[in-house]
Amino acid sequence: MIYLEHLNLVVKDIPAALTFYQAAFPHWFIRSQGQSDWYGKPRDWLHFGDDYQYITFNNNGENNNRDLTGHQVGLAHFAFVTNNIEQVINRLAKAGFAIHKPGAEEPYRKNVYFVDPDGFEIEFIQYLSDLPAERNLD
Repeated sequence: MIYLEHLNLVVKDIPAALTFYQAAFPHWFIRSQGQSDWYGKPRDWLHFGDDYQYITFNNNGENNNRDLTGHQVGLAHFAFVTNNIEQVINRLAKAGFAIHKPGAEEPYRKNVYFVDPDGFEIEFIQYLSDLPAERNLD
């Protein structure tokens, strides 16, 4: 079995990133944090997640993330499944984050896209069926 354990993101400001992700994942916590050297540049790092998955934030990021409407090579978005998309939307709105773009109208799922403070696009999905043939319609 293979599963995704963590994402490692380079950000400009760890507390700003945490504001977004703590609103999205209120059950997650700071697992550990510290300092390191990345190819001669010092940086702080922080692991935010639960006992099985997490996101690593590393500060001292430079420049801007890729243009999400462009065609550059890079990360387009990543997605998380939720059992209540409206709660996620409400928590993020309360924290000051607006929906970046709504998802497609689908009979067996709801989805929505947000952009975090560092320009990463995150999709949240709520499946309305347990049948893979219905969940995975394109």
